[in-house]
Amino acid sequence: MFDASFLPKCMSVIFLEWRLLQQCLLKLRVRQGFSCYMHHIHTQTSSSGGGKHQCNPTVTVDSMHYLSILNSSTNLNTVKQLHALTLVTRYHRNVFLETKFVSKYAMFGCLESARLIFHKSYKPDVFLYNAMLIGLSRSGKPREIISLYYRMRKSNVQPDNFTFPAVLKACGEIRSLQDGKEIHYHVVKSGFELNLFVGAALIDMYVKCQSVEDARQVFENMPTRDVVLWTSLIVGYVQNGCANEGLQLFHQMRLGGVNPDSLTMASAISACAQLGGLKEGKRLHAFVIRNGFELDLSVGNSLVAMYAKCGSVDVAHQLFDMMPDRNEISWNAMIAGYAQNGHAKEALRIFSQMLEAHNIKPDLVTMVSVLPACSHLGAFQQGTWIHDYVIRSGFELNVSVATALIDMYAKCGSVGHARQVFDKMPKRDVVSWSAMISGYGMHGHGKDALSLFSRMQQTGMKPNDVTFISVLSACSHAGMLDEGWRYFSSMSQDYCIKPRGEHYSCMVDLLGRAGFLDEALDFINKMPLEPHVGVWGALLSACRIYRNIELGEVAARHLIEIDPGHSAYYVLLSNIYSAEGRWHDVAKVRSMMRDRGLKKTPGCSFIEVNAKVHAFLVGDRSHPQSEKIYSMLEVLSGQMAEAGYVPSTNFVLHDVEEEAKEHMLGTHSEKLAIIFGLISTNSGTPVRITKNLRVCGDCHNATRFISKIAKREIIVRDLNRFHHFKDGFCSCNDYW
Repeated sequence: MFDASFLPKCMSVIFLEWRLLQQCLLKLRVRQGFSCYMHHIHTQTSSSGGGKHQCNPTVTVDSMHYLSILNSSTNLNTVKQLHALTLVTRYHRNVFLETKFVSKYAMFGCLESARLIFHKSYKPDVFLYNAMLIGLSRSGKPREIISLYYRMRKSNVQPDNFTFPAVLKACGEIRSLQDGKEIHYHVVKSGFELNLFVGAALIDMYVKCQSVEDARQVFENMPTRDVVLWTSLIVGYVQNGCANEGLQLFHQMRLGGVNPDSLTMASAISACAQLGGLKEGKRLHAFVIRNGFELDLSVGNSLVAMYAKCGSVDVAHQLFDMMPDRNEISWNAMIAGYAQNGHAKEALRIFSQMLEAHNIKPDLVTMVSVLPACSHLGAFQQGTWIHDYVIRSGFELNVSVATALIDMYAKCGSVGHARQVFDKMPKRDVVSWSAMISGYGMHGHGKDALSLFSRMQQTGMKPNDVTFISVLSACSHAGMLDEGWRYFSSMSQDYCIKPRGEHYSCMVDLLGRAGFLDEALDFINKMPLEPHVGVWGALLSACRIYRNIELGEVAARHLIEIDPGHSAYYVLLSNIYSAEGRWHDVAKVRSMMRDRGLKKTPGCSFIEVNAKVHAFLVGDRSHPQSEKIYSMLEVLSGQMAEAGYVPSTNFVLHDVEEEAKEHMLGTHSEKLAIIFGLISTNSGTPVRITKNLRVCGDCHNATRFISKIAKREIIVRDLNRFHHFKDGFCSCNDYW
């Protein structure tokens, strides 16, 4: 809607330009005469006939001359000067010129001037309305477009096939299905429902309003369908998570003899990515090559993303390297591909290269893609640098980016920084709340997690199933059994959320950690769902803690039946046997693993020093500073022994002599990483370690002694949770 406050400003601009024009005309009269100047304008443009208007005793100007100059004008100043000249020559009331000026002003971003001309028009026709609607569309004013459309109808100006697409696009942008359906009714009444241009706009509107069924109905009612119409619906299916339907429609399109364009191909390939259909994706890749689409940027981006999401990251990188042109989407696809496939270091490396690339600037998607890589590695320093970049780039207020920052800080061991980000958010969604609750839970701050959950409920924000996973997990890590039962019941009773397998896993974990193993098994047997690997895995882990062989064998048997190719279950059962000295059973389990071609995942610990992530394996001597590490380890081992540390040899999983067991324990990956952190960081700064497996009992005990001797806080994140060691104590109170 027109804002009257624009009038003084616009009139002032026109008055000033008229004064400037007067000065220019005066100089021209002196040098050549005004009639010569107008003759010059006339000779520079093609004469098209039309009515004449007397603006000077010696000069006549044709409105078509103005239109011709306007059509060829490439800068705003020319448009303004011509506008001022039409005011002098009284051609500003010409509806054709008004339409052209509105279009030009809108094209150059001068929406105020366009509005002024439009609202001063004596009798705007459909062309002038369309020019204003399209101008508003260019400037991203969807609500004003819809308001202007209804004003147009009240003025009895009949919309045409150019009006409806602009208005339908606006409805889609603000997800206004009600307005969209009303305008669809107007389309039918106006007789444009079979127009391909309008039909594609209707499909696009329904797709953006997440009403794919209505979009399909429009599509089915069209007597003829071009590639734009087919592509609009295919894109709609893919964007609304109906990838299988989108792919089927693509094949129908080809069978119907309609050749796809680059957007169609990009959408079909994206459907394969959603479905994890590598085989079908490869077939489409071959089609792309045969039909010359491989140089198209959108198609190339879709192929990179498809291969990455299907786990073929190496192929994705090869395509990425071969692309003649890349944009932010290309880089984001590669970063996300590495991060989602567990290659966090490579994701950070690609991000560094992106920062150095010419004419490429990281965007919101980049931040959301790269921050999980920092989370995975516990790369606190790099995550902090990215946070600074986020602030400098103005992304900090974005909900998705802020949520990713919360998750990153929590997983890098600084729940305090995570809370600072959370508190600064001007707007939070359920994902933000869930991330912060989860952060408290993984650090063992159960009371803080439940307090925040209570505050979330008080604000009126409804928790979802993921929120309850965070809450139940927090109860489990803090040993809050009664609270866990209460919230598990509250899910269905208060929020009508049906528990999923993950919720049952949390409850089994909660019971198991508390030592109620028989109750956990009874809970599993009474589940309304078929127990999955998470449920039996939680019971097996509890059996490892409490050295319950009988139940451990039951859990392991179910796990191996469900997922015989996962080595972790065999290893856990082997650990239970080895802790009890049942080496014959250990040998049987290892033999079973060899027969099935399974290998134990090696324990690996990561530490970030000077923004570089270092990795250590058990007994690792490949690090450039290994000599210093082992020398420091020997000194520290002596100090630990004097302080009362005794190696827990029952955590050695091999039947060897006690001395050999002590040596094996002494070179576990987390111990090497901690020593490297002590010799590589300033005194008083925390040492942050990330391990890919659960911390063994001996390393947990040893780290308590190291924190007291070295007078350093040591933060260790293992597969399950965080441990904050300080002054000889751990935040988990040996409950993990």
